[in-house]
Amino acid sequence: MRTPIIAGNWKMYKTVGEAVDLVKALLAGLGSGHGREVVVCPPFTALYAVRPLLVGTGIALGAQNLYHEREGAFTGEIAPGMLVDVGCRYVIIGHSERRQYFTETDAGVNRKLKAALAAGLRPIMCVGESKPQRDAGEAEAIVTGQVGAGLVDISAAQMAEVVIAYEPIWAIGTGDTATPADAQAMHLAIRHTLGDMYGDAVAQSVRIQYGGSVKPDNIDELMAQPDIDGALVGGASLKADSFLRIVHYQ
Repeated sequence: MRTPIIAGNWKMYKTVGEAVDLVKALLAGLGSGHGREVVVCPPFTALYAVRPLLVGTGIALGAQNLYHEREGAFTGEIAPGMLVDVGCRYVIIGHSERRQYFTETDAGVNRKLKAALAAGLRPIMCVGESKPQRDAGEAEAIVTGQVGAGLVDISAAQMAEVVIAYEPIWAIGTGDTATPADAQAMHLAIRHTLGDMYGDAVAQSVRIQYGGSVKPDNIDELMAQPDIDGALVGGASLKADSFLRIVHYQ
């Protein structure tokens, strides 16, 4: 039985004070016994401030990126061990915005994934196709190709720590969402790819999130799909009421 995982990607929003206020509001409304894992991924500047608020709670701390080296003269980068030191349990890797604006490649995603696992972090590896790729009928090939390339030399045992997030690029921040049926079809294709790589037992154990304009009014239908195991939430994670409604999906 896969435990659903709902993660909030705050992107480049929230000052330290705003981040603290949001976490306090989330904790006040989270409750207990909700049967799902919750993660928040604030900007780097707010990680240290929110860490003590989350200790011993039902919310885990995540980061939005890392660099694949342990240390060195890499001005502006953040090492995996630094994230562990500040209390992170998860890290988002290969988000489409990183791929689009910062020219991250599948090979680079693979390096970061290995670095995260080596440091004891749980990576959330993002994959997804563009609108032209979907319109050309290439969506499944693109996404499953990203999955295979991102997981090169990752063992079956390591896959227990990996979360995959399917985020169609055309749905991120646009208000458009893949239909539940389309999202389910891609999640199933990803699971079949994992089965080809690692066998059915591993494929059935890996959690696959959906991301891309996830909102309170579409989360219930998305989470009703058999191969959707959670959500990577962008804009709707920036307000406590909307994120809590997503966490408490029916």
